[in-house]
Amino acid sequence: MSRTQRIATPLLIAMLATGCSLLGGRSRPAPRPAAARPPAPAADAAARQQPASSMKPYAQVITPQMRSDSGLFTVHVSGAKLFFEIPDSLLGRDMLLISRIAAAPRDLSPFLNAGVSVAEQLVRWERHGDRVLLRRYSYERIADDTLPIARSVRANTFAPILRAFDIQAIGPDSASLVVDVTGLFTQDVPAISPLASDTRTQFQVRRLDPDRTFIDGARSFPLNVEVRHTLTFEAGRPPSDAAAGTISVLMNQSLVLLPETPMRVRYADPRVGWFTIEQVDFGSDELKAATRTIIRRWRLEPKDPEAYARGELVEPVKPIVFYLDPATPMRWRPYIRQGIEDWQKAFETAGFRNAIIAKDPPTPEEDPEFSPEDVRYSMVRYVANMTRNAMGPSVSDPRSGEIISSHVLWYHNHLRSYRNRLMIETGAANPDARSLHLPEALIGEAVRQVIAHEIGHALGLPHNMIASSAFPVDSLRSPTFTERYGVSPSIMDYARQNYVAQPGDGVTRFIRKIGPYDHYAINWGYRVIPNVKSSEDEKPFLDRWILEHAGDRMYRFGSADGIDPDAQTEDIGDDPIRASALGIENLKRVLPRLVEWTATPGEGYADLEELYGELVATWRRYLSHVITLVGGVHRTPKTADQDGVVYRPVDPARQRAAVRFLADQVFRTPTWIVDENISRRIQASGAMNAAVNAQRMVLTSLFDIGRMQRMLEAEVLDPDSAYRLETMLADVKRAVWTELESGESIDAYRRDLQRTHLSRLTELVVDDPSAPAAARTRADAAARSDIRALARAQLRELRGEAAAAARRAPDRMTRVHLEEVVARIDAALSAGAR
Repeated sequence: MSRTQRIATPLLIAMLATGCSLLGGRSRPAPRPAAARPPAPAADAAARQQPASSMKPYAQVITPQMRSDSGLFTVHVSGAKLFFEIPDSLLGRDMLLISRIAAAPRDLSPFLNAGVSVAEQLVRWERHGDRVLLRRYSYERIADDTLPIARSVRANTFAPILRAFDIQAIGPDSASLVVDVTGLFTQDVPAISPLASDTRTQFQVRRLDPDRTFIDGARSFPLNVEVRHTLTFEAGRPPSDAAAGTISVLMNQSLVLLPETPMRVRYADPRVGWFTIEQVDFGSDELKAATRTIIRRWRLEPKDPEAYARGELVEPVKPIVFYLDPATPMRWRPYIRQGIEDWQKAFETAGFRNAIIAKDPPTPEEDPEFSPEDVRYSMVRYVANMTRNAMGPSVSDPRSGEIISSHVLWYHNHLRSYRNRLMIETGAANPDARSLHLPEALIGEAVRQVIAHEIGHALGLPHNMIASSAFPVDSLRSPTFTERYGVSPSIMDYARQNYVAQPGDGVTRFIRKIGPYDHYAINWGYRVIPNVKSSEDEKPFLDRWILEHAGDRMYRFGSADGIDPDAQTEDIGDDPIRASALGIENLKRVLPRLVEWTATPGEGYADLEELYGELVATWRRYLSHVITLVGGVHRTPKTADQDGVVYRPVDPARQRAAVRFLADQVFRTPTWIVDENISRRIQASGAMNAAVNAQRMVLTSLFDIGRMQRMLEAEVLDPDSAYRLETMLADVKRAVWTELESGESIDAYRRDLQRTHLSRLTELVVDDPSAPAAARTRADAAARSDIRALARAQLRELRGEAAAAARRAPDRMTRVHLEEVVARIDAALSAGAR
């Protein structure tokens, strides 16, 4: 069929433009374990010659009046019906079925919107008598097809059937099968639905309404078929337009032919960060079902392998191309293009020139076939909703990890996030950040680096939260250092801007950028190793590249787990105490200026309220960075051939210094955070909450059961030098209850702090069935360790001290507070004794 006969609805036509294919290309695969699977079902020769009674002659099913489009499959549309004409040669071939939202209702979810993929699954079309089955296969358990155990893998990984279709006709020359696939797209098929079970429960979804569900259009290309369909659900509590009682979602289904021979895999290593796929290999020589982990990456192959082997920069056979969404505002397009192509230098480290390219969307006149949902085109989508975020997901071949498509999402309201964060965290030292209307160059640079971060995800790189701890705090105050490196050796860290730099330091670059680790990771994952025949043969080279940088903090990889103080989100610098202290000094400079910096003539104080709330959250985040030192454990992934241990407790002196810092910054009432000039403009009451809630947060975090258990274990392993849990509890008690010794009045802030401390100790001692689940869990864990005994002992000490202090209290409020403390302790000890 000619391309002029393409199926296109008005909605499709409105979204068309041009693009290039992301599939195909030359490959040089090595032998690899393949998923154990039966051979493609053979077509019944007799059925080809003589259609069964349920079948009709081809000319009766496929008529000239139909709109048809040829490609991977020939697709035919007749009224509301959609037919696939599936070539016999494609029966049993691996395909990827990608279900992506093309249009969503307002407020469906912060992360369910246009461009989001809701399902990706490997499928095969198989003939079974007079029917064609659509089956979903998994490569999670594999064995080489030549091994006897492959039979068992097949028998124990029986593939589910997603849908069965009656064969309507045999194609011309008996080389294809015609099936009516209308029901796949007009019925409620969970495997490709945009609404998961929890979403259906949330919105009280009753059913899919067939009268308001239909196929919008279908197109076929050489390696993929694209189908768009509208699904309308009846809902008791829809996310928007409640009176309609309806949720309508426009879906795009992409059916992509995967390479017959998968790309050669590259084995993952936990010392270098990559998104991965895990497969259980039952055919390995290990005395167990071995797990192999492969990285997810694009297929990059040099056009000139000989020049590449000589160390010359070579263009890839097929570069990675990202198109800008036609909906992207013109103002931000240059910065988004820069964010994409900033990765070119990293790919040059891996030997490729022009490996990643950004392109503007073509006009409908230039190419009317372009659609952002077409899987052949990777996109940076601009999403018009209230979410303050960005995402960099990708779709990969589950057999090999080959990335075949990516839709990076930039949410419009993320501009607001960076406007606020730049003012709060850098406004003290950065004059350009002292306004609600930031210079375009500044906010544009922030957009550029966010896009670069998300493109890093799309290339296969996960967050590297340990990276920012590589740089000394003093270096972050250096204009020359920050201009060269930004704030972290990896843009994949959550290290967004420089909150350490002080006024007078002369720093002019406050924003992150692609760094040395990113070059290293891209080289490790993408460099082609000449004359290597298998994935196993690559491993010595990959190991050597890692060992060349072992011990260099700039080349570490680590995820945030709340235990390692080096691997935290939103932190910078190698010393959390010093970095947080400098950050807080900057917040103290910014806070008195917020009224001035957020003022807009004729407007109220909504922006002031928002910025103040975010400043308080930033202060608490800096405190949390220090808390992680207490009971913290440094983690350095190593292989057995490397010296040293993997886990090392934080130095005891550093832990004790962290508690002193928290005592000084939080337990000693932080009155600076309570600014009457602000509070009287934004709230009738609650001015104390910022300080009080921070004190509660710090106490609760210090009394975390996991933290205390790690401290107890450290005492067992290193009894002579560990920062003992008993010592930590005593240090906290001394800071919280200073008035018991000094005899001073206890003000409202301190009374609340002391009651919180008492509550945290009580939770460790008392088993209260009516308490919240989290408190019951803490009490149960405390009862099974020395934690309860230490908490009870401290309550007894505190009772005696509080009773004595009450008798000499300087004022009535202090006395009644301490008498209440004694009563609460008596009740706790009594309940805990039962």
